Amino acid sequence: MTLRRPRRARPGRTGRTRGLVAATLGAGILLTGVAAATPAAAAAPAVGCTSAKTGLAAKLKKDITAALATRKGTVAVGLYDRSTNTTCTLRASTAFDSASVVKVTVLSALLWDAQKHDRALTSREKTLATAMITKSDNASTSTLWKQLGLTRIRAFLAAAKMTQTKPGANNYWGLTQITVTDEQKLLKLLTARNTVLTDTSRAYVNKLMAQVVPSQRWGTPYGRPAGVSWHVKNGWLSRATNGWRVHSVGTFKGGGHDYTITVLTHGNSTMSYGITTIQGVAKVIHRDLAAS
Repeated sequence: MTLRRPRRARPGRTGRTRGLVAATLGAGILLTGVAAATPAAAAAPAVGCTSAKTGLAAKLKKDITAALATRKGTVAVGLYDRSTNTTCTLRASTAFDSASVVKVTVLSALLWDAQKHDRALTSREKTLATAMITKSDNASTSTLWKQLGLTRIRAFLAAAKMTQTKPGANNYWGLTQITVTDEQKLLKLLTARNTVLTDTSRAYVNKLMAQVVPSQRWGTPYGRPAGVSWHVKNGWLSRATNGWRVHSVGTFKGGGHDYTITVLTHGNSTMSYGITTIQGVAKVIHRDLAAS
């Protein structure tokens, strides 16, 4: 299915997504009317891992590499485990169209801005935030994105030191450029005390990420051991260039570990192909950490 270039939404019609790429991000409709951002792919990068746990870095490097050996497309990976001071990266600074993964950033920016004004979210904002995260609702995201505006979104990114993230222009929030490095920075803010987001704000984001509807619980939670808690947000978008973008970010705690996983992909032939790639990586990460 092809979507023609939409007309820009008129001011005041914040409940509709006409004029926004956002309208297609959850549905996975092919876009041809918008100029594609084409990230430069690094030449045959290798997975890099470090760990305070003897043997764990080598095991993860071997298994993540093997999981990706037969997969097509461009894949970027980030892992951080606080408990063993373990980090793995692949294409950490390669930029991808965000699709719906940016919705965690939108909610975090909303909460950060509310903190600055010493106020709680309104009931309307909570309704929009819940739909945005748990159901990946695009109209709710568009409303909150326009409410915040690029100035406040960029201010949050600066506070979070997410210097590689470039917000999409003209309300095309799904074309925000993201990297593994910055997504991992955000997940770290959500999983430990910091000066950017209060404990209350962090708890709210995590609560919603733990209530994602069952049909959207694929990706990084795949293969997690029983008893390990999860919080997830996924994104998917097909465009004329670089095929399907399929992403998953998640945080996990249990079994002696406290870790975050980001997997970003594009160049997938189908959404299902991208999901399979992500889950192959997630499965070996969960397995190796559980065994360490």
